[in-house]
Amino acid sequence: MLTLALLLVFLSSCSRDPGGESLTERLKKMSLEEKIGQMLLVGVDGHEVDEETARLLRSYHIGGVVLFQRNIKNTEQLTTFLNELKEENASSGNVPLFLAVDEEGGRVSRLPNEFYQLPANEKIGRMRDEDFSFKVGRVLAKEIKSVGFNMNFAPVLDVNTNPRNPVIGDRSYGKNPKLVSQLGIQTMKGMQSEEVISVIKHFPGHGDTSVDSHKELPILRHDLNRLKRVELIPFVEAIDKGADMVMSAHLFLPKIDSSAPATLSKKIMTDLLRTELRFEGVAITDDLTMRAISRKYSIEEAAVKAIQAGNDIVLIANGPANIELAIQAILDAVKKGEITEDRIDQSLHRILSLKQKYKLADKPVNPVNVQELNREIEELLD
Repeated sequence: MLTLALLLVFLSSCSRDPGGESLTERLKKMSLEEKIGQMLLVGVDGHEVDEETARLLRSYHIGGVVLFQRNIKNTEQLTTFLNELKEENASSGNVPLFLAVDEEGGRVSRLPNEFYQLPANEKIGRMRDEDFSFKVGRVLAKEIKSVGFNMNFAPVLDVNTNPRNPVIGDRSYGKNPKLVSQLGIQTMKGMQSEEVISVIKHFPGHGDTSVDSHKELPILRHDLNRLKRVELIPFVEAIDKGADMVMSAHLFLPKIDSSAPATLSKKIMTDLLRTELRFEGVAITDDLTMRAISRKYSIEEAAVKAIQAGNDIVLIANGPANIELAIQAILDAVKKGEITEDRIDQSLHRILSLKQKYKLADKPVNPVNVQELNREIEELLD
């Protein structure tokens, strides 16, 4: 574990951010509350920045926002909403926001219907065409970037070994780990080529589950040897090829950790992901308000355990009250010594480094040319 002093020495060698301030300088200036805010990526209500959303940004220095179908009417409204989020965040003097969306193609699509739909990963898997997969990733990135997003919760790297899986299915490239790896990495690279942050998911692998983690906690009785032969292959290779972010899966793997689900497990999120697989990027939880977690853990307990496990960002998709409870719980845990500030600083280094790498800035985007993007999709699908 790095001490704060060692971390600051390391950060001093990093390049400066677009505003001319080094990460060391930024970190030194941040209060504990500001640091913890950066470790939250949250869902909000409505179709515009209302007083509640503005208060979250102003008071809690939230690091990122994810939008869902409930937030989106059409491209004009969506672009305006994202521009308003950036403006409000910039006016509060905060670090630029991660602005995220689940845009996988196929049935998991949040963008307005004005955009032509891209195929599901299962169809791409049947094509076995790495160049096509790269181009899909690039177009997905162009679409979401055109309205103002900078992060995509995709691609899915789950190996679909269970045909009865109710939540993955056609979101996966298939049941062959090597194929999933080849195509998923190309989609990831396609997004990165357009300077959109790709978040690979759901670590350590959600493909062999038979229940939906939105509703209950799936149990997988695989040992580590099985995971290494199947589920982990795409993640290992994606990490080797430059994955920036990994999203955890809400799974219970009792042969690896009988005390906690993967998202809240130090054995999985630190010992496996960080130490054994040598992932140095940003780790984010899946939504902690999903029933797989919330049936057993309060939001306060889940948020603290997620950080203790090794996650850098806590995703809370629903409820302003949940966001405030989680932030206060993390703050209290630091003050009690249950989480050290050095541990917080490690995550802040990874988060700020990623924002700097992608040159994030709270700058508005101009109205999108949907027709031009649709023409590109048509050409790709011909």
